[in-house]
Amino acid sequence: MAVMRTTTKHRLAAMIAATAAAAALGFGSALPAHAAPAQGTILHAGSADAVPGSYIVTLKKTAGFKSTSSQGKALISGYGGTVKRTFKSALNGYAAKLTVAQAKRLAANPSVAYVEQDQVVHADATQSSAPWGLDRIDQASLPLSGTYTYPDTAGSGVTAYVIDTGVRITHSQISGRASYGYDFIDGDSTAQDGNGHGTHVATTIAGTTYGVAKAAKIVAVRVLNNSGSGTTAGVVSGIEWVTTNHTSPAVANMSLGGSASTALDTAVANSIASGVTYAVAAGNSAALASAYSPARVATAITVGATTSADAKASYSNYGSTVDIFAPGSSILAGYNTSDTATATLSGTSMASPHVAGAAAVYLAGHTSATPAAVASALVAGAASGKLTSVGTGSPNLLLQLVS
Repeated sequence: MAVMRTTTKHRLAAMIAATAAAAALGFGSALPAHAAPAQGTILHAGSADAVPGSYIVTLKKTAGFKSTSSQGKALISGYGGTVKRTFKSALNGYAAKLTVAQAKRLAANPSVAYVEQDQVVHADATQSSAPWGLDRIDQASLPLSGTYTYPDTAGSGVTAYVIDTGVRITHSQISGRASYGYDFIDGDSTAQDGNGHGTHVATTIAGTTYGVAKAAKIVAVRVLNNSGSGTTAGVVSGIEWVTTNHTSPAVANMSLGGSASTALDTAVANSIASGVTYAVAAGNSAALASAYSPARVATAITVGATTSADAKASYSNYGSTVDIFAPGSSILAGYNTSDTATATLSGTSMASPHVAGAAAVYLAGHTSATPAAVASALVAGAASGKLTSVGTGSPNLLLQLVS
């Protein structure tokens, strides 16, 4: 059996090398000399958010090799490309530097599942002018009671991964429970927050005053820069890190998004399959959430935003892709400018961490629950029929704490 495996591996390597070399030269022995190289389709090539010269290449499961293998990397270089990042958990593939022509020829290779144009992604928040959100998720109906009642466990033992602009881990709201994961903007292990968005999200999840799950741990994974933007490849790298390094029970929050991306969707779905529950923002375009990633990932909990008057926020995306709504307008939480700073922000970015926090509270009491079970529990426990103007196809479901 060992001989058969070695022989097959050598044959596969030879086939890849020959195929790549032929494609790079523009002809092969099996083709007429005048034949043009085969070209495939680049996913999302026409996107307004395209990052020129940057692509995500995913290998087929039937290709017979992994992205970490020399054969896989040779496939990229054989077409004249350069591997920038290797994905092995969230995706089986690479972030690569290629010309348009090289990317199209690579997309036609039978070992390649798809080649996708890298894109810019953005934090889903808009600046606005007290923590009513916590008050709202512990009672089914208005008016607000002025209190927030939650289980004593408060998310204890659960780790929440904040895939965002970084986090000020010394902020008094989360100090002692927050740590750095990795910074994919600067390429180091200090995922500090130069924007504020990530700290606001983290303290909404787990802040002592402003957080839903007041005893949960926070791990910062920085994929967005100080302006609140990044690339698909960078975000996939963050998801890859969480998939590989998470401690269970775990939740992840993605208060970010961009144009539809097959690679990003696949990475999130694979991370969920590894056991991490994901809360993702529906987006702030007042449009169908099904047109945005990662909002359109079926196994993630996609979150729309509401106002304190129980109406869908005017900016919130909507539709059947949305799983649940949560408070998102005028949310007060911690900020990055000092260890006691606060800010009031609005967006589905602020709604999503309410759900991530609620997921952490649930997991504290159901430590072996799968992401599907967590999602089902939150949806089943939501207050029904309380919201107005939810948008065509949207569920009329408002997040409630479920323990």
